Amino acid sequence: MVKALDYLVHEWGYKPVGFVSYGGVSRGVRAVDILKQIVTALKMMPMFESVIIPFFAQHLDREKQAFTPPKMLEDAAVVMLNELLRWATALKPMRQSA
Repeated sequence: MVKALDYLVHEWGYKPVGFVSYGGVSRGVRAVDILKQIVTALKMMPMFESVIIPFFAQHLDREKQAFTPPKMLEDAAVVMLNELLRWATALKPMRQSA
């Protein structure tokens, strides 16, 4: 993702961005905090709403092929995606005039 941010600077302007992170206890939250600063510098709008997945491997099937999220994570994804849509709609005039 960082390469895309480096090379497509102007294409990101005035677009909302949501984050899905995973990990152990920290759930990738520290990485997201840094990325929020970077995307803000690119004139993107980071969402407060996000999906953070603690202990990702606990949600994999026995073959470690399929991820089955608990309802709480599904609900968080719906909230984040709805907010992304709202911001994308609101920022559209700014993208068109840039």
